[in-house]
Amino acid sequence: MTSPAAPAPPRIPEAVHRRRWAILGVLMLSLLIVVLDNSILNVAIKTISTPAPTGLGATQSELEWAINSYTLVFAGLLFTAGLLGDRVGRKKVLVGGLVVFGIGSALAAESGSPVQLIAFRALMGLGAAFVMPATLAVLMNVFEREEQPKAIGIWAGGVGLAIAIGPITGGLLLDHFWWGSVFLVNVPIVVLAVVLMLVLVPDSKDPKPGRIDLPGVALSIVGLVLLVYGIIKGGDEGDFTSPQVLATIIAGIVVLALFVVHEKRSDHPSIDIDYFKNKVFSAAIAAIALVFFALMGVTFFSVFYTQSVRGYSPLQTGALMLPLAVAQLIFAPRARLVVDKIGVRATTTGGLVLLAGMLAAFTALDADTPIWLLEVMFFLMGTGMAHVMTPTSVVIMQALPREKAGSASALSNTFRQVGGALGIAVLGSVLSTAYRGGIEDKLGLLPPELRDTAGASIEATLGVAEKIGPRAHGLVGAANDSFLHAMHVTALWGAGIALVSAVVTALFLPGRVAAPPTGQQGEPEKVGAGH
Repeated sequence: MTSPAAPAPPRIPEAVHRRRWAILGVLMLSLLIVVLDNSILNVAIKTISTPAPTGLGATQSELEWAINSYTLVFAGLLFTAGLLGDRVGRKKVLVGGLVVFGIGSALAAESGSPVQLIAFRALMGLGAAFVMPATLAVLMNVFEREEQPKAIGIWAGGVGLAIAIGPITGGLLLDHFWWGSVFLVNVPIVVLAVVLMLVLVPDSKDPKPGRIDLPGVALSIVGLVLLVYGIIKGGDEGDFTSPQVLATIIAGIVVLALFVVHEKRSDHPSIDIDYFKNKVFSAAIAAIALVFFALMGVTFFSVFYTQSVRGYSPLQTGALMLPLAVAQLIFAPRARLVVDKIGVRATTTGGLVLLAGMLAAFTALDADTPIWLLEVMFFLMGTGMAHVMTPTSVVIMQALPREKAGSASALSNTFRQVGGALGIAVLGSVLSTAYRGGIEDKLGLLPPELRDTAGASIEATLGVAEKIGPRAHGLVGAANDSFLHAMHVTALWGAGIALVSAVVTALFLPGRVAAPPTGQQGEPEKVGAGH
């Protein structure tokens, strides 16, 4: 009789394996502040736009750049940050990123002008770029393969938690403190996360990293920054056909094409372009980008719907978004069980169709729709998101060798950020164009010098109406009607994008993910058991 084969030895050192769930908690705390920061800022937008001393008197354009300067640096450096983590050590990159993020937060809180706020937000984006990919890369190296889907599900649920905590925390802080408190709150969390990371988290890196591909790194940064800047500029101007916007976007695409050509020819590429020949990997990445395109664009206008049209406070607006996050918290860790039953394709496609349906349902909202309907929609949107995020993240992270975890995570996050930036820019442009088209005829009530300013957004119209007083009485109702029409148009665009993503996943994702061939995940890495 032949003796049974010996079980494969564990890849993870026992000392690390024992504290894997504590390590996941630290990683989620790090992820929490990066995601939380943007959702907090969304609630604070209205306060920051108020003139001093309450706010900074930021214009609509300056507010967008306070959000976009962070996105621009974050998206531009994510890929490079993932590569550096694989080479110099993910723990070092994580700690360094958190420290930079904390310093940027403290400086942003003390900003004396919108320009300073934009600059310090860019510094925060630099720190965040090094935190985000490293959290998922460390996760892949402290959990055995069979536990990775569960761990990634909890990690994705952490994003939902941050989405929930952000607006409520922001609302509470704005009720009791000055606007800068929404940034200062990051500092103690950063200190706690750094201490716990130094104590608990092992370092890991690619055991055979090869030489750093400096031309590839430079091309990826320049290409991504140009592309994202062009997208943001187009959304800011509400015109993607202007020569400056077109030139910037085309330049970004050309530089990224040169990056691909360079990577294919290099004997030590930053990323093996052949990974994209894997249809499953490419479809999962495309799905994440398209989901965030639809979601970021729609959540951006929902804040204006609840605050400007419905009159809710920042804190109430944060509470209204709770169902979106609660659904992600409930379903993201359990999505793997659905995948086990019906497969990756059915799970993600079903999630995307549900998300598209909920985005389309925004067309039913008006100024006096019962608010519980919006709550149901948010909950179902979160449910759809959870059944997309977890399976696609697992597919992406398990498609590449384990020693390339930082690169895989960075690629996933880069596409997510570019998708989100595109969503805010393109859908924001659709929203402002539709709004301006609807309100233009009603601006005849105003002095000629105020008409252009008043037509920029619902906030601008309401601000001008408030200054003029009773003479502009009819303008408030017109602004609400025009915004609702613009919101309905934008929601349909978002729903269409989500449906395109559903078609991609239905065509290219597998029914069930087969076990990888031996050796696909690479040899065990050197994962330190100590501190």
